Amino acid sequence: MYPPLKFRDRMHAGELLASRLLAYAGRAEVTVVGLPRGGIPVAFQIARQLEVPLEVLIVRKLGFPGHRELAFGAIASNDVRILNPAIVQCIPPARVEEVIAAETREMERQEAIYRGQRPGLEVTGKVVILVDDGVATGASIKAAAEALRRSHPGKIVIAVPVIPTSTFSELESIADEVIALCVPDAFSSVGQWYDDFSQTTDEEVVRLLTISNPSS
Repeated sequence: MYPPLKFRDRMHAGELLASRLLAYAGRAEVTVVGLPRGGIPVAFQIARQLEVPLEVLIVRKLGFPGHRELAFGAIASNDVRILNPAIVQCIPPARVEEVIAAETREMERQEAIYRGQRPGLEVTGKVVILVDDGVATGASIKAAAEALRRSHPGKIVIAVPVIPTSTFSELESIADEVIALCVPDAFSSVGQWYDDFSQTTDEEVVRLLTISNPSS
């Protein structure tokens, strides 16, 4: 849909994406919400350039046992659980629950580390710009959007550097607006669109959130 791009790293992707979101700059009702870990550097740059707050929402992909890169769903705050029926039917129910339990524990661990003493995410009535470093199947961003919807935001804008055409169309049905820099028909992974797609650490997530929320 949009011309292919190659991003130097997540910060570069955030800089470019912010230029597509200038209509939201400086507005008191706008909050940028990043998905850790990789979505936080992208969201950090957007929040900084738009001069709006940065928040974090924990989402965990549910990986197929033995093939974790294949997601059969995702979980998020507010008891959100989104499953792919076509894949889940290939997994014994007990194993599905084991994976969900393990990812729930990791979600709680990340929540404690990333949020610390700051209050919980409050988006009621707000314009939320939901950001990740890219989208493949859309499992994580769909779970995040559903978690946000349960808190009754005024508007949800999904903003990502890269997303395949098929998933872009799906997200248009669950968000009020979807903004992407690159929407290719041929897509194998998010990482292929970055020169540097090295893993974002917990420490980096905490550092960026602390810079954005110095009084927290």
